[in-house]
Amino acid sequence: MDLNTVVEIRDARDPAPWRPGDAWLGGGTYLFSEPQPHLRRLVDLSRTGWTPLHRTPDGALEIAATCTVAQLSRYARTLPTAAAPLVEQCCRAFLASFKIWNMATVGGNLCNALPAGPMISLTAALDGECLLIAQDGVRRRIPVTGFVTGAGRKDLAEGELLRSVTVPARALVCRTAFRQASLYGLGRSGVLVIGTLDPVDGSFALTVTASTVRPVRLWFPLPPTAEALRTAIGGAVADDEWFDDIHGLPEWRRHMTFRYAEEIRREVTP
Repeated sequence: MDLNTVVEIRDARDPAPWRPGDAWLGGGTYLFSEPQPHLRRLVDLSRTGWTPLHRTPDGALEIAATCTVAQLSRYARTLPTAAAPLVEQCCRAFLASFKIWNMATVGGNLCNALPAGPMISLTAALDGECLLIAQDGVRRRIPVTGFVTGAGRKDLAEGELLRSVTVPARALVCRTAFRQASLYGLGRSGVLVIGTLDPVDGSFALTVTASTVRPVRLWFPLPPTAEALRTAIGGAVADDEWFDDIHGLPEWRRHMTFRYAEEIRREVTP
């Protein structure tokens, strides 16, 4: 879609003061999908040259905000860790064409903060941490579960940039289980639940997305009982935090979340 209010596209490598009507441009799959009458200038990140995916000396995986879904999918096929299959499962949850995969970015998916954003699901489940850079250069780090605060809402100040998401090495060796539900075959996720089991200390984590307005990650030092897990989910998600839109009623999303949570608990626990 043409954005006829945009009068300038600026290269992000050339510093300039942030001004009202500016927006970061990553892959553009959202920006160019609908009218953006409030925008006047796009700050293009495509030439920054950030390495899409990088293993740090301590084994963590740093994912640049400009990393595309296609790049992430290809990389995961060569990743010799137990959690690698989860990456592809979340990429497939996009249900998008190869054209979208080649343009849509991990950072864009997080910054849109949609409940069904599968990169939110992936990075939240793997205990990811966002690196944010303000206009004055000040950096801060925040967990993915704290970055996305609601449907379409995120902890991002005016002009602040999501630079990358880092997944700790410990999370990459976890055993994982994945469940997704949609109201129809090629529909947007209405429920997406991920479980992880840490082989080092036996701890268990359950992450709920798509059915809730924000990602909810529950951690247990040992795998919980069915009753304890159900109680924890009920206590972590308020009644008004079950998402309600054309892709599923809150009651259905809640029911499927509890059902999948129990299936996952049984699958990953000894």
